[in-house]
Amino acid sequence: MKIGLVSFCSSFRNEEELNQVLKPFLQEIEKEANVEFVQAKADQKDDFDMMISFVKTGGTENLFKEVYKSLSEPYIILSTDHDNSLAASMEILSFLRQQDMKGEILHGTPKYIASRIIRIANVIRTKNRLAGAKFGVVGKPSDWLISSDVDYGKVREKTGIELVNISIEELKTEIGNRRHYDNEFTEALRKKIFDENELQDALYIFGALKYISEKYDLSALTIRCFDLLGPDVHNTGCIALSVLNGLGIPAGCEGDIPSLISMATLYYLTGQPVFMANPSKIDIQANSIVFAHCTLPINMPESYTLDTHFESGIGVAVKGEIPTGDATVFKASKYFDRYFASSCRIEKNLNQDNLCRTQIQLVLDKDVRYFLNNSIGNHHLIVNGDYTEIIDEFFRYVS
Repeated sequence: MKIGLVSFCSSFRNEEELNQVLKPFLQEIEKEANVEFVQAKADQKDDFDMMISFVKTGGTENLFKEVYKSLSEPYIILSTDHDNSLAASMEILSFLRQQDMKGEILHGTPKYIASRIIRIANVIRTKNRLAGAKFGVVGKPSDWLISSDVDYGKVREKTGIELVNISIEELKTEIGNRRHYDNEFTEALRKKIFDENELQDALYIFGALKYISEKYDLSALTIRCFDLLGPDVHNTGCIALSVLNGLGIPAGCEGDIPSLISMATLYYLTGQPVFMANPSKIDIQANSIVFAHCTLPINMPESYTLDTHFESGIGVAVKGEIPTGDATVFKASKYFDRYFASSCRIEKNLNQDNLCRTQIQLVLDKDVRYFLNNSIGNHHLIVNGDYTEIIDEFFRYVS
């Protein structure tokens, strides 16, 4: 990762002499964070993965003020224990706060500073990945998602995401074209015990969605999947969404746009497959909850079998065994003005005949009554591993 270092040094200090003093400090940070510092100007931010304002001395506050508008949030200020660097950095950060701008001073050991650079770089990378991304909405949200309608313009304003409408009719046309996109996941699916014709028809839905994602240059998509249950298709999108997620294309069902945005955000932050699921049962005393759904990333379970879609009894769905242990439950509101993130422990996979095919029971670290008193919609997102800190970090800088 290449980081632009915009330096600020008082005219009263010999900068070349100071650079020699600070060189080992910078080199150690570079080594710890596995980054490269390159001297840059404030207006060169598009040339770098991240920009850092390096306040080398005191008396530099107005030098920063002259160029800060060429930089962008979050403002990352690198400070040392030399030449009143920290004092000047604090004045600069206070000035930014007065402008309602977000920023942080990096100060301390090279190891600590490196850890913060890694974390903040992940946030910036995710923020930039969302900005300008195109997410497909294939059909409108399912009728029962009465809290999930969104203002497309406001989504773009708050997240940078462009939502692209694609009709169900176009999807059905592409399903009829029977496109093949073979990969390791489709090959593994064909080795499973299941009706071959039914599976192939489900893979044609995957082929259609993969083609549409390429046609419209989509980074992610959601589909009004229940519209495929009728006689003209008579199948489900469960397998298609499983494979798309396995290929790194966040894909959600029921046309749930807020959940798709949350799914993509969580995937970009963690690099882990994300399970979009319904809360199905809550035990207040045990602070536990059961999640279930008929689709999940095909690369998430330790093992899986194939079954039908739960509600309709047709099509092909993945019934997976998700690894137990530490995990994270997450959901953001549609405009990023609220979010919920809790570490948890997946205790076991369930096999109940009255729920969607993949079922997990987990214990939350936060109060499970959130789901009963203040839940952000129905669907929530689960990943293996505790990623609450990076989620909190992300929303610290975007909300």
